[in-house]
Parts: sequence; structure tokens; C-alpha cells
Amino acid sequence: MSGTSLDGIDLVYVTFKFNETWSFQIINIDTIPYEDSWLEILKDLVLFSESKLKVIDEDYTRYLAIKIQDFIVKYDIHDIDAICSHGHTALHQPEKKLTYQIGNLPLLASLLQKTVVCDFRVQDVKLGGQGAPLVPIGDALLFSEYEFCMNLGGFANVSTLIDNEVIAYDICPVNIVLNYYVAKLGYNFDDGGKIALTGTINYELLERLNNLDFYKMPYPKSLGLEWVKLVVIPLIDSFKLEIKDILRTFVEHIAFQISEEINNKNNASVLVTGGGAYNVFLIDRIKTHTNNHILIPSKNIIEFKEALIFGFLGVLKLREEINCLKSVTGASHNHSSGNIFRP
Repeated sequence: MSGTSLDGIDLVYVTFKFNETWSFQIINIDTIPYEDSWLEILKDLVLFSESKLKVIDEDYTRYLAIKIQDFIVKYDIHDIDAICSHGHTALHQPEKKLTYQIGNLPLLASLLQKTVVCDFRVQDVKLGGQGAPLVPIGDALLFSEYEFCMNLGGFANVSTLIDNEVIAYDICPVNIVLNYYVAKLGYNFDDGGKIALTGTINYELLERLNNLDFYKMPYPKSLGLEWVKLVVIPLIDSFKLEIKDILRTFVEHIAFQISEEINNKNNASVLVTGGGAYNVFLIDRIKTHTNNHILIPSKNIIEFKEALIFGFLGVLKLREEINCLKSVTGASHNHSSGNIFRP
């Protein structure tokens, strides 16, 4: 899979077992950074026409096949039931019943000569859902010991049980904004939040960010790159701040929005994964805003939990079991989402 933060392609070789409850074992992992040429294309996908996107989709699928095959060879993997591909989100406008993931073409199965399970979002959007987040079924079945499972990637999203029903939604942008601004200083990310730590909060900008309409909407709700480019970046840029002050203000915004969502339970355990778990300053600010227990797991889980769970979604699809919850996405009913392509 590939996330909106554009860290690269996450690859996981994992086995799943079911014996009354589900368990898993991660065997091999890798993140393949994108070449500059692909970074330039992927960060501007929302600007391309549909015909151009289809060309990019085929090129990306071929590119993905090469990276997957390299991974298989590198780790000498022979026993593969299926390759489960999230691909990369090109467009996500569920209100228009539109979502488009590149890297999910039948070509992938043909090139790799393996069964491929993919395109997990489209069916949900057709059923009136947000098509996201999809990870909560994995949170519920693989990480049920935590009251909250929170991922800090391009966006922050959270899943939890409310009235014995799995509820999950996007909270706010995280790395998609932080990385955008730190790139202007020549860095890929703000290591540990050290640059943000040197900045000063602009309280007027902080208030404007916290008052954005999205935060007043009820769940289920999800965010996309389009919203960030249309709403968040122009708002921040209108203040003409130094980068360090933008980062400091936005870290506070993230911490505040997250605390608003997790403080409805007391002394809860919060599993934090995604690249943002390494942002020490951000984690400290979240801890400052909550009395809940913020738990950082092993590196494998931090970096590869989403890829692990998309593999699990594929397993559930192969078994024709529910892998998409209406309580999470807002779809008309629970369903088993995704396409299965065979070579």
C-alpha cells in the first residue's frame, strides 16, 4: 500500500490464523521510497484529467508489480495465497460517489502470476459510504485490547467502540501538512518535531484551523488531499508565517483535535501507529491535552499496521466475510468489499 504522506510503498509478508479469534505473524517488511519522478506525479494526482489518470494507473500498476516482485525475490518468498493491494489514492470524493485507487488493475495479477485482491474502497462508495477508513475491521479483530486505535499518517484517524458498535473516522490532517511545509526547508519530515519545537504558536491561525467546518461534522467522515489543497494550505499561507511557526501551530492544532476525540473516555488505552508516532514533540503535545494512556508499539506495528490490515481485508474478502462496516463508512449495509483477480 501507499499512503497520502508519500513515504513510499509499504510491503508486508504476513500469515493470518483463525482459532476462535484472529492472530497474525509479520514475517518480512519493507518500505520502498519513491523516486523523485513518481513523487512529482503522485503529489499532483488530483490535477490530472480522467484520461491522464488511466495512463498513470497502468504505469503505476506496472511499477508496483516490479516492486512487489523485487520484494518476493529479496526475501525468497514461495508460499503466497494472495497479494492484497491498496494501491494509492488518486481521487477521493465520496460525496460525488467517486473514489479512484491507482495500482488495482487486473494487470497486476497477470504480471505477478498471483491472485490479487484489491480496490477495497469503490464498492463502499457505491453503497453510499465514505470508502474510508477501512482499517477499523482490523482494529476490532486484531487489536481489540485497546480502547482507541489511532493512526498518525497523512491524516489522523481513529477507531473505537461506541455502544458496542465500531466507529471510525478521520480526525484531521497530520503529515500531509507537516511534510508539505518542512519540504520547503529541504527536509522530507520534521525529525522528532524538532523544528516545530522552535516555533511559536499563532493563536489566530490556530483558532481559524480549529473552527473549520469539517470538525463540526458528525461521523462517519473522511478527508482527502483535495480538501487540504483547497482549504487548509490556502488558510495557512494567508498568514505568511515562518515555517517553524506554521509547524508549531499545526502541531498544536493536531493535538487539540485528537484530544477532542479521545477525551470522551477516561483512562483509556490509545494505540498510536503511523509515521507521526515518531514525532516526539507531537506525541508530547497530545499527552498534554489528554489523561488517557498513549501507547507506542513496536516499529513493525507503527510503520506497517495499515499494510498488515489491508492484507487482512484481502483475507476476509477471499473468505467472503464482512470487511467493511456500515457503522464506520456510512454505507447502506455491512459488506465484503474488493475485487479478486486471478492470473
